[in-house]
Amino acid sequence: MHRVRVLTAPECHLCDAALEVIETVRNDIPFDLEVVDITGDAALEALYRIDIPVVEVDGQRVIRYHVTAAGLREALI
Repeated sequence: MHRVRVLTAPECHLCDAALEVIETVRNDIPFDLEVVDITGDAALEALYRIDIPVVEVDGQRVIRYHVTAAGLREALI
């Protein structure tokens, strides 16, 4: 089973939209999901703040900013 990690922050409208898309895809393609709030973690903020949301599949960054169902499905295949 794939492992999907999403790096987010509060009050991020792109993050909220991404999580909705991710849950929709997850209804069709099961995967483990980890949602990580980068707020307050200096290392994660430095790496990801300007790129969130960031979606990783099995440890590899596959999507940033605008998450689409088609893009996530392709990454999971």
